[in-house]
Amino acid sequence: MKAETFSISLNFNQILDLVRQLPIKEKIKLSKELEKEAINSQLTTILTAFNTNELDEDTINEEVEAVRTDLYAKEK
Repeated sequence: MKAETFSISLNFNQILDLVRQLPIKEKIKLSKELEKEAINSQLTTILTAFNTNELDEDTINEEVEAVRTDLYAKEK
């Protein structure tokens, strides 16, 4: 069976009216999907902001070891 794709133009209020007509289970499912999308979008924004070519794994490991050494020295 071939899937068909349709495209219609709806404004926010029309979409909201349609959502309000959904059964509660479908509203919950829609809400969870929208939440996932928002989280993915926020995560992408955060990862993009912190993306750098200046750090490599060796630099990170060196810093981790320096912090561990400091913490160990403070415990004694």
